[in-house]
Amino acid sequence: MKKLLLPLILMIVGTAAGGGVGMFLMNAEDPDETMLVETSGNPCGDEHDSDEMMAEEASDPVPLEQREYARMSNQFIVPVILNDKVAAMMVMSLSLEVEVGGQEAVFSHEPRLRDAFLQVMFDHANMGGFNGAFTSTANMRLLRNSLQEAADRVMLGHISDVLIVDIVRQDVTN
Repeated sequence: MKKLLLPLILMIVGTAAGGGVGMFLMNAEDPDETMLVETSGNPCGDEHDSDEMMAEEASDPVPLEQREYARMSNQFIVPVILNDKVAAMMVMSLSLEVEVGGQEAVFSHEPRLRDAFLQVMFDHANMGGFNGAFTSTANMRLLRNSLQEAADRVMLGHISDVLIVDIVRQDVTN
């Protein structure tokens, strides 16, 4: 009986802790605004960085002013399994970049999007993507690309980017 209750209790505690962290992070300063302030000017006078930013914006099919963001309504909670036991819980929040007016379509397809995103996250966890340095550039790029492919399958290309806004790993002690 004790062996059956312990994983359930750990999952509840992990979910509650993740929810608390999510609430805390929701009240934190919006990182998108900070990025806009930091990158809008070029305090170092380095023209190369400025040219790269302009080239990146020029290659983007949808201009910045014609985009909006649809934040997925709930966090994603993914167990990390090691040796047939829950070793950690991953808590993630996503926002989707769409053309202006596209938020309603995202919200009407949210159950299918959540299902597709969860499958990608479970696969990522099963491959060991949330172990070790799970926030490394290569690892995060792999996860983002997989999430984008899933979004494209559900929304047929109407989502231009999947943004990981929050990611937290809560280790479970046995």
